Amino acid sequence: MQAELHRKIYTVSELTIEIKTLLEEHYPFFWISGEVSNFHVPASRHFYFTLKDDKAQISGIMFRGQNRNLKFMPEDGMNVIGLGRLSVYEPRGNYQIIFEYLEPRGVGELQIAFEQLKARLAAEGLFDDVHKQPIPFLPRNIGVVTSGTGAVVHDIIKVAHRRFPGVGIYIVPVKVQGVGAEDEIARAIALLNRIEKDVDTIILARGGGSLEDFQAFNSETVARAVFASKVPVISGVGHETDFTIADMAADLRAPTPSAAAEIAVPLKSELVARNMDLAGKLLRWTLRHVAQKMERLMEASRRLVHPRRRVGDLWMRLEELSGRLGARCREKLRREKERLVWQRHRLGVSAPIHHLPSLDQALKTLRTGLDASIRRHLEGGRIRGAELCNRLGALNPMAVLERGYSITQTVPAGEIVRSADAVAIGGLVNVRLAKGVLRCRVEERFEIDDKANI
Repeated sequence: MQAELHRKIYTVSELTIEIKTLLEEHYPFFWISGEVSNFHVPASRHFYFTLKDDKAQISGIMFRGQNRNLKFMPEDGMNVIGLGRLSVYEPRGNYQIIFEYLEPRGVGELQIAFEQLKARLAAEGLFDDVHKQPIPFLPRNIGVVTSGTGAVVHDIIKVAHRRFPGVGIYIVPVKVQGVGAEDEIARAIALLNRIEKDVDTIILARGGGSLEDFQAFNSETVARAVFASKVPVISGVGHETDFTIADMAADLRAPTPSAAAEIAVPLKSELVARNMDLAGKLLRWTLRHVAQKMERLMEASRRLVHPRRRVGDLWMRLEELSGRLGARCREKLRREKERLVWQRHRLGVSAPIHHLPSLDQALKTLRTGLDASIRRHLEGGRIRGAELCNRLGALNPMAVLERGYSITQTVPAGEIVRSADAVAIGGLVNVRLAKGVLRCRVEERFEIDDKANI
């Protein structure tokens, strides 16, 4: 009982705070390596990820104030080395490493940043050939963006004036490395674009160096300034084996700054020799062409006829054709007259007046036959009508009644009586005669022979 009174009972918060204090005091800062996984960046822009090896893993966080200084972006599967301190997140009781610094393991930070920026800009199409501008053959003026104190600018001027004396050169001195270098380079390119009516080509150059020295030329700011330039850009950065992001975005890459000047400016002596050669060829071609035309002119002159003689020949030809045309017209007129006489004779023979007597006689014959046919038809109709009238009169009921027959009908139904059994004794009947109707009462019925007299 006494032991229970002296035992220490922690709350969860108290124990967590003690563990947090112990870990943070024992591991204030340390270096750690591992593989990045589950990397994500929420709206707060803090980096959250898991650092693991083949046996264990631990949560990691790098706050926005520290990760904005990184030259590369961590990715899942990347091996890194980091400087951090151990901490405990009290609400969940999890321990984690808060990183102050990260670098790729085995590959330099700048190289990783170079590859990541290169892949992203390539995906946007900044390096595509379709956007490359042709370099002017003979520029009036060249803009040079490089250090104003290094040997590079003197080499470019020397090469340019050696190849083509008198070519204009605009020097825009900038920092080529260090803090603010990339912004100065971008502003210099923009400045030369504002005077693009005077500048035909831009040379972006610097001497050799390490990857750290080329950092300004591997920046996104310079790459986008080169890509946006309306004036063609030749990139001559470092030596032949050095490649930068600016080289890929430029319209043309030169292996060295001196080579960039050689590409931008043609060799004047070669142009003069070429012009002289072309002038000689043009003169020879012109003389040969004139000689050919003169020869053709002389040949044509030999074959030409004097205009007066030509007019006389044409006049004789015209008279001949006129005579032939008159003869053809007269012959044509004679044939048409003969044809008209023949047609008139045929028309006179075929005139309707010559056929009138025969047609009149035929009409009279047809009329006589028609009259006889009508009379025969009418007589036959009259005979047929009289016959039908006789037959109709014989079938007329009134004619039967006129011969003494009658029609007997029951009263009041009006049915015709055909048998004595159809009327009861004392029944009334109507007897229709040829003239008038008798109403009779039946007093007696009897059967008679069909052949006996009534």
